Amino acid sequence: MSKTKKAETSHYEILFIIPNKFTEDESKTVMDMVEKTITDNGGQITLSEYWGKKRLAYEIKHNTYGYYGLFEFDVAGELLAKIDQTLRLSADVLRHQIVIKKIKSQEEVDRDQKIQAKINSKKVEVDKKEKEVEKTKKTSSTRKEKKVDLKDLDEKLEGILNADDLI
Repeated sequence: MSKTKKAETSHYEILFIIPNKFTEDESKTVMDMVEKTITDNGGQITLSEYWGKKRLAYEIKHNTYGYYGLFEFDVAGELLAKIDQTLRLSADVLRHQIVIKKIKSQEEVDRDQKIQAKINSKKVEVDKKEKEVEKTKKTSSTRKEKKVDLKDLDEKLEGILNADDLI
């Protein structure tokens, strides 16, 4: 038995980049081609996401931008090599990476939702505090805006200096 191939069906995730030479609509047809490649080789798509045009971290084959796509799918291990080879030989896919995706149990999903709820509540609290700070800054800045004009100061100074009861 091979180290890379499994006989049973596993859950995988593929992230791929389509070159910038395509338009937005053409990149979606390339994404459909990748989906067809997976389904033709016995895969079943469970999640499909189109992330759109993004800047690449470094230039790949004279491309600085690319269209990103993500699929999650189930397929038998021996058929995964065919999908990988087809995409590797395709000129329409700049880069791709296939990884095994762990399927979360209901307990793990519930735990993640609780953690996300805590994070969201903390964000709300921080936003409230930031608004209060901004509000206090605005009120203190309005107090500072009540400045005395230079002419008024000169007049008061003249009045003090001309006063008879100074000394």
